[in-house]
Amino acid sequence: MSNGHPVTAFINTQLGSVLVADREIVAVGAVELPSDCQIIDAEGLTIAPGLIDAGVFKADWRACHAGGITRVMLMPDQNPPLDNPAMIGFAWGATKPHIWVHPLAAATRGLLGAELAEIGLCQAAGAVGVATGRAGIADSGVMYRLMQYAAGFDLVVVSHAEDATLTGDAVATDGEVATRLGLPAAPAFAEALAVARDLRIAEATGARLHFRQVTTAESIALVRAAKARGVAVTCGVTPGHFLMSEQSVSGYRSFARLSPPLRSEDDRQAVLAGLADGTIDCIASGHDPRSQEDKRLPFADAEPGMIGAETLLALALTLVRDGRMTQDALLATMTANPARIFGLPAGHIAPGQPADLMLFDAGAPWRIDADATLASAGNTPFDGMPTQGRVALTMKGGETVWRRA
Repeated sequence: MSNGHPVTAFINTQLGSVLVADREIVAVGAVELPSDCQIIDAEGLTIAPGLIDAGVFKADWRACHAGGITRVMLMPDQNPPLDNPAMIGFAWGATKPHIWVHPLAAATRGLLGAELAEIGLCQAAGAVGVATGRAGIADSGVMYRLMQYAAGFDLVVVSHAEDATLTGDAVATDGEVATRLGLPAAPAFAEALAVARDLRIAEATGARLHFRQVTTAESIALVRAAKARGVAVTCGVTPGHFLMSEQSVSGYRSFARLSPPLRSEDDRQAVLAGLADGTIDCIASGHDPRSQEDKRLPFADAEPGMIGAETLLALALTLVRDGRMTQDALLATMTANPARIFGLPAGHIAPGQPADLMLFDAGAPWRIDADATLASAGNTPFDGMPTQGRVALTMKGGETVWRRA
């Protein structure tokens, strides 16, 4: 025993042994194991840092545990919004000790896009970034002041990139599918317009900018070019936008109503290319539980969003099986990269790092079942999909919080 915490050793991993004590990793590799250690045999499994989910709308800790997630960036779209230090403090501690929650402060009061929130005080209360929420900020002047202010605190600005004057009440991407279904639609370049504006403001202010989702070829090209000229920009995407295209809404499948909406096949291929070349830094679940009453409606009336914490790893591993990314590069998009972007002391297996770890079997086959999910709702467009890759054990702070039976 060490200070009341058992010493744990993972063995038969690709790293050799990983020794854990006092909630930290203390040694990695060929280490001499203490006589009193608890040994977890990881033969046939892969060990990785606990996943860091860079953008969820609910800290659904049971679903996160089953998905190997130990930390989440909580979006400010709560009730009430996370626009003051008290709400940040509440969100930060609400799910202790189950999962690490890192709140993103609302950029504006009430997420109304007008008056800036108390960003500095929110940072002092525990916010790791400031976010525009489900919608972008339409007023360029407000966005400019936000980035100036955030740059002074070295807070990353998380932007939802859509030009609201173009998107309006649209629920689909303008094109043949939306026309055939008679759905209100907006052009895909509504995203690129917002991306271009925010990139220019970030370049002018020196602010760190993160697009939670980039989903079009034009947007990805803009981010790629901005990175090449030194703009401090990063971006992410969710599995829905690299596994599905606008064809998935055929039949008015409201569970495939997402925000941003699903794009063309050419855009989906651009997302895959952006992941492969590193332009897209993060893969996040976008975990957004919605009730049956919210989703089982006519497509245009259904709320956007899908759950994804439990399926994040399995869906992301399709990129490895398809030869798009190496497993190490893929895991970095869900561990080291979000840790770097949001300044978290996590995301690596090394001495001194928090003992937030997971074991998974990359080849384990299973079928996604919305009715069996541990999330607070079952709204996934991947219901019934056969997949591979399953978490066997999740450890948070040196304690096993999930073990698959």
